[in-house]
Amino acid sequence: MATRMREKAAAREEAKRNDTSSKAIAKFIRISPYKVRQVLDVIRGKSYPEAVGILNNTNKAASPVLLKLLNSAAANAENNKGMDKNTLYVSECFADQGPTLKRIRPRAKGRAYRILKRTSHITIVLDAIDYSAE
Repeated sequence: MATRMREKAAAREEAKRNDTSSKAIAKFIRISPYKVRQVLDVIRGKSYPEAVGILNNTNKAASPVLLKLLNSAAANAENNKGMDKNTLYVSECFADQGPTLKRIRPRAKGRAYRILKRTSHITIVLDAIDYSAE
């Protein structure tokens, strides 16, 4: 049994060494995940320079946050994996829902309406374009 555990650990280490993807995560961002997903759908599958151009010219509230996160993922790839920024593309990107801040809006006759301020956890994964497959 111990041998199998060592084999599995060695396989995990090997997979980690061969992994060419780089990612960045931003948590507790005060934008609704629905609004973030609209912009993520546009850049999914695009090359890094093209995605940067799209985010610079997109007039959405999520664009500056996603641009900063995309640059962070590219810097991680460049510094930690030794990859070139121009060979990267957005392989995965998704926005999950974070905790919701609940606020109350006073209304007439002593009533109160609930305001839900939603937050997001955003993940961007960059990978190297494999030119040898073409």
